[in-house]
Amino acid sequence: MNGNSILRTFSVARKELLHILRDPQTLFFTIFIPVLELFMLGYAIDTNVRNVRTVIVDQAGTQESRQLLEKFEKTQDFLIVRRANTIAEAHQMIVAGIARVCIAIPENFSRRLDGGQTAELLVLVDGSESSIAGETVNVSNAIALKESLERILGSRPLPIETRPEVLFNPDTRSANFFIPGLLVVMCQMMSTMLSANAIVREKELGTLEQLYMTPVKRGELIVGKMSPYVVLTMFEFCFIAFLMWTVFQVPIHGAFLTLLLISFPFFLANLGVGLWISTKASTREAAGQVALGTLLPSIFLSGYVFPLDSMPWLLKPLANCFHTTWMIDASRSVILRGGGWHELWRHVIVLGCMAVGALVFGSLQVKKRL
Repeated sequence: MNGNSILRTFSVARKELLHILRDPQTLFFTIFIPVLELFMLGYAIDTNVRNVRTVIVDQAGTQESRQLLEKFEKTQDFLIVRRANTIAEAHQMIVAGIARVCIAIPENFSRRLDGGQTAELLVLVDGSESSIAGETVNVSNAIALKESLERILGSRPLPIETRPEVLFNPDTRSANFFIPGLLVVMCQMMSTMLSANAIVREKELGTLEQLYMTPVKRGELIVGKMSPYVVLTMFEFCFIAFLMWTVFQVPIHGAFLTLLLISFPFFLANLGVGLWISTKASTREAAGQVALGTLLPSIFLSGYVFPLDSMPWLLKPLANCFHTTWMIDASRSVILRGGGWHELWRHVIVLGCMAVGALVFGSLQVKKRL
């Protein structure tokens, strides 16, 4: 690349940067929207089920039943909001949405315990929300099992005792799990949608023909138009990571520079996809819709929301075809597990190949002719 080529590329980049600076909607989308969504989703998403609204039916009314209900309440998983006289009344409260769980203790509960018989405990769970249903069933079974063991063994120690140790996220904070993935998703959305407007904007303004008549070559045009978006995306990535570390208190155990370097081919792949969309769409609204259509599958199949291990075997190979899958795994590896180049070299190769493929395919769609 000679001096004239560099000058032409710089002129195109400067022109694109001026377009961005003079467009308040673009600046608003670039800076404010990702940060707003970070705060909304960062505080709203919580996989730790707590304070599930619970209705109590205590037909026994004995000391044993009250002690058992206190153990349910002390777990902080159950929040007792109502008391009912019958199971039918409690069932109606669940249907009405007043409560999600009903704990019913029959009248003969204490008598069966004193007689050495099995005392039954009814737990009705609203299955319309699977996360709440699974957590409440597990906690209920754990409390019943612990109460049974205490009555059988008394003060004797348990024959087998598990001592689980949670690595990398000992407090099981949802923010530590979701925000490293949200960091990737926000930057993907921003870079793809911004680059998707690169050629479309020229079409709408009627300046595309003028740009084609200049001596700027196709490669110089593409590099010049994409360069400002690379810088903006990397700035946004660093800014969101700073908010993740300071506001949400998510520790970064690995080297952030490693993560930033790994993210560079990821950004280039996003820009390649956006460039392809920009050449096919005729308006910015259409480009935004197509960009959103490419974004949603990569979110749901990347392991950001649902674990890859729980996906059907047919979808797992498809999930590995999305560059978001590899970047989210690399982000969680560096931020949570302290991973480095030794653990992530495979991610770098895959992301690099995807970036080259996306940029080449997107560049071939740009035809510098009227």
